[in-house]
Amino acid sequence: MSNRNVELMQGEPEIAIRKLAIPIMISMLLTASYNIIDGIWVVGLGQSAIAGIGFVTPIFLILNGISNGIGSGATSRIARYVGSKDHEKVSKTATQSLFLILVASILLTITILLIQNPILRLFGATGETLTQSLNYSTPLFLGLAGIMFSNGCSGILRGEGDMKRAMYATIVSVMLNAILDPLLIYFLNLGVMGAALATILSSVLSATVILYWILIKKDTYAQIRLKNFKIDSEIQKDILKVGIPTSFEIVVIYAAMSIHLIIIAMVGGDFGVASFTSGHKFYSLAILPFTAIGSSVIAVVGSSYGAKNGDFISRAHMYGVKFGVVFGIIITLILTIFSNQLAVIFAYTPETQHLIPGIALYLQVACLCLPFTGAGMTSSFFYQGIGKGSISLFFSILKELIFIVPFIYILGVMMNMGLLGVWIGMAGGRSLACILNFIFARFEIKKIRKEIGS
Repeated sequence: MSNRNVELMQGEPEIAIRKLAIPIMISMLLTASYNIIDGIWVVGLGQSAIAGIGFVTPIFLILNGISNGIGSGATSRIARYVGSKDHEKVSKTATQSLFLILVASILLTITILLIQNPILRLFGATGETLTQSLNYSTPLFLGLAGIMFSNGCSGILRGEGDMKRAMYATIVSVMLNAILDPLLIYFLNLGVMGAALATILSSVLSATVILYWILIKKDTYAQIRLKNFKIDSEIQKDILKVGIPTSFEIVVIYAAMSIHLIIIAMVGGDFGVASFTSGHKFYSLAILPFTAIGSSVIAVVGSSYGAKNGDFISRAHMYGVKFGVVFGIIITLILTIFSNQLAVIFAYTPETQHLIPGIALYLQVACLCLPFTGAGMTSSFFYQGIGKGSISLFFSILKELIFIVPFIYILGVMMNMGLLGVWIGMAGGRSLACILNFIFARFEIKKIRKEIGS
């Protein structure tokens, strides 16, 4: 099976991206449902429990982003060696990736357990909310290795084009979490601790399944060799050249969102913040297809880069962009045409019905950037595919901080356009940054083709 995946990656890039992207989309939709299921069960624990988990969530997402970053670094490096048909270095990279995941798991677990209390207090958790936060975070962070290995090992599979089995592992994880949540939270009366344990146990199972394929069944293209293992600093540096910037991007996104919320609160108060919070959930779901397309672009571009096939690199990027733009147009039409109906999902009670116009306006205006986002995100994943994660990070900073923040402040505050100005600023800032990202990617591809002579 792994050889068929490798042949797919080395074949026509358009076919490869199409076939690889679908399983990733399914995995990401399942992961989104994972969070929704958790949210449904936790609601019954009360306000303090919900708030407590809310304080932990940003920390968890950053840690999750680090594991995804290492996974992306592994995907990029492995795909490039698949393209150059260097099976030995594919296996070495997979082995070094597992070592990095292990080291990162140990260091992050120790560090976060030592500093979690002061960080949660800094965020504003006090009293019963702080207690609930710690009840949730302590078991969650103790089991961080399960999450790290689940995400990191999935990156190894993606690097050799094995998207389907990465998807199967996600399905197993989501199903177990759905079963364990009510059992641990309510039947065993563990409360928020039960929610954390359900997350960890399901991640451990996912990681175990993938490690079984890699280490025991040994039917993956990458062959892990633990005997006589030696640290290879060159391979590790190359993995981290993609992994560290990719991990840091989530920090940039959350830092920017904090600034966005301050400006939104200035012009729209609680109504504006609530409208943005609800509307942004739709935006987060809307960009999942772009992430799936981009993940397939990493593998295909990486393989083509390793094979020194400039034509395939260019075709893979352009097809990914077209794929993303088409999805962006379709999703934009859905969000704008059905904005009022969709807004009701997060404002269906008598106390929240007044938010419907605000959420609908966000969907109608702020989400107009989605077609451009499809092109921009695909271009960012292209940089990761060729091992230049720092460029992807640069465009995230450009989009979230340098463009969006001034745009929304000028239009919303200085020009006194209120929330409409903020939503226009978000759409405009994202669109402009994504257009520049795409243009730069095409120049980068032109430069690569000159260097490799194709």
